[in-house]
Formats: sequence, C-alpha cells, structure tokens
Amino acid sequence: MKFLEDLAARRRFGMRPGLDAIRGACAALGNPQKNFRAIHVAGTNGKGAVCAMLDSALRFAGLRVGRYTSPHLVKLNERFFLDGRPIDDATLEAASSRVSKSICRPDGPDPQKIPDLTFFEALTAVAFLVYADAKVDCAVLETGLGGRLDATNVCVPELCVVTRIGLDHCDWLGDTVEKIAAEKAGIIKPGVPVVLGENAPEVRAVVEARAKEVGAPFFYAPDIASAADLPRGFPLAGTFNRENAVTALAALGILGKGDARGLANVVWPGRFQRVGKFIVDGAHNPPAARALAEALKALAPCPTKNLALIAGFCGDKDVGEVLSILAPFVEKGYAVRTDNPRSLSAEETAEKMRDAGIAAAACPSLREAISNCGEGALVCGSLFLAGEALVELGAYPWRFDRFDPAELLSASRA
Repeated sequence: MKFLEDLAARRRFGMRPGLDAIRGACAALGNPQKNFRAIHVAGTNGKGAVCAMLDSALRFAGLRVGRYTSPHLVKLNERFFLDGRPIDDATLEAASSRVSKSICRPDGPDPQKIPDLTFFEALTAVAFLVYADAKVDCAVLETGLGGRLDATNVCVPELCVVTRIGLDHCDWLGDTVEKIAAEKAGIIKPGVPVVLGENAPEVRAVVEARAKEVGAPFFYAPDIASAADLPRGFPLAGTFNRENAVTALAALGILGKGDARGLANVVWPGRFQRVGKFIVDGAHNPPAARALAEALKALAPCPTKNLALIAGFCGDKDVGEVLSILAPFVEKGYAVRTDNPRSLSAEETAEKMRDAGIAAAACPSLREAISNCGEGALVCGSLFLAGEALVELGAYPWRFDRFDPAELLSASRA
C-alpha cells in the first residue's frame, strides 16, 4: 500500500517541533483545518480516552464527528475515526496522496518551498483533509507530543482540554511538571474556553495562569462535574477512566452540545480492558503505572502479589520506575520484545523485572508468554503490545486484515 510506504519514508525526518511545515502544507491544501470546528485535547495521560468519550457523546447527540488520536494499536487507520469507525484504506490512500502532492508542486516560476513533512505532520494533514472533506460538525483532535509546537496546534478550536499531566518525554518537554504543563498549555487560544482535568496544584497554577494571560475562560473539571453524573453502563474500567470521564463531562457542559448518555457507548480498547482472566493495558510511563496500580487495588479481592505480568517496553521509558510501581501486585513475569525499533529486548526487560524484585523469564513471542499464563495475566508496557495482545486474545474490536503495530512503519509491512 503506497500510503504506508510513503509514511514509512517520512520517519527519516525524525521529530521536529514547530508549526512552519504544517502551516505551509495546510496552505497548499487550501487550509482544510479552517473548515471545521475542533475540540483540542492535550495532556500526558488520558487525552485519548477523553477524545473517545467526547466523540461518543457528540455522535449520540446526532452530530457528525471526526476523531484524530495516536498512536494506533494495530492498524494505522485507527488514528482517523469518522462516524465512530476507523476510516477505510481508500480514504486514507486518497488523502495521503493529496498531502504528498501538495508539498512537492513544481508548477509556476517559484516552486513552493515547503519543508518536507515528518511522519506525524503528514498524518495530521491527512486528518485535516479527511474531516474537511467529510464536512464534520466537529473534530476531536489529540495532540501528539506537547501542545505548543505540536502539528495539531494550527486547528481552529471551540474548546481546549488538558488532561492529567506528569513526567514523560522529559527530553523534549522539560524535566518538571511545571515545564511540561507550560508546553501542554500552549494549545490555549484567546477567548477559547479551556477545561483542565484533575491535576496537582502546581499544574493547575500553570494552566490557569496561561488561560488568564491570553484571555481564555478557565474551568477545573472536578469543580463542575462528578463521576456520579456518569450514565449507567459506563463501560471503561479503572479509577483513572472515571477521572477521564469527569473531564469529558465537564468539557461537554462547557461546550453546550453533545449528550453525556453517549458515554455508555464509548469504545477505547487496551486501557484496563478485561479479556477473560487477562487485563490488557497500555501503561508505559510512571503516571500511567500509578493509575494502573490504583485500578488494580480496586479489584475485589485486591490481587496483591498474585498476578502474572507480561510486559514489553521501549527503551526511552522509565521502565524501572514503572516496574517498581507494579511489583507489589506481581508474582512472576514474562518479558517480550514489542514490535517497535525502540523496544528493549526480552532479555533486557526480564533483567529490569528482576531488578524490581519480580521473578522473570524472557519469552521469544507474546503468544508463548500468553500460553504460559493460561490462568490470566496483566499485559502492559506499550500500546503496540496491548494491540497485539487484543488480537491474540480475539478481542480486537475492528476489522483486522494487517498489522501496522510498530511506531516506525516499515515498507516491508505494507
């Protein structure tokens, strides 16, 4: 598939915070991002879940909604939702082709000099095209990394949302929660309301100060919404998902449209998802691991020191801290390599498990690790691993015809 090959090639441009390239590409495409109103969501953890909840609530009210999130679990198409489902390959191919052609137009005496787009910038331009063409009533857009310099930050928002903020991507965003909060708060626009999910006081101070600076109405979600207002049958387990739901409820209240009853229909796989006796979760950083630990404590009976853990991690994560948070719940561990070029080897992850006090063995495949845990296990450490586990356990909710699991797509997978 040509669009996969093209996107794979864009990985050579690496990561490039800044808005010049995406602005140039959008201008060449006719500024599709100006043809729909957006809800713009940033944060360290929970932003994708909040996007999924808002999408579900808005569609329940009869609106046509696009949703752009990252990463995907199994197929790249999952990043682009329209009418509650991932877009099809033909739509993705057509939009990707238009993006590629727009940034290398030799026509005219002065060819456009648009910096070639990175992987994420190209995906963001694709999303803008898809949602403009579909004439959506609203697009719910999740930032990729940070906010201030994120490619999505050229959208036209009617509401900004900031979810829980913690230490992650410190090499890009800063080494304190205040610095990271300042980057995330960079999505706030003059006059556009902003909702902040439950956070530490120092985070609230930074976000509220930014809102005041630019003249944006500020709302703190726990002050205006409650989990008691969730519809009966809310399907997402875990205390952290109830926190995310409170943020979504607050956002809907400020937005003045959507129907909270739609939260009963939300689908957000791989986040504390129960599949038989397995729990599949994408937790890969310390804040997410702490949220996962709280969710495990809430299980009855609390599974202290009796879980098997199947885990795989990327090497740029604080693996030791994640494992130390989860170790009190784990009796034994099985380490696997994730399908990502940044992944630790199974042997490296097993060693880190042992350092955290977990008796661990390296497994050559996820399938073997699952077979070793016939009575159930917790699977975590990577969203790509969570996706692979859902497929292996027969719980992936959408049509499955290929794997695009690695963050670095390779042409050989196309």
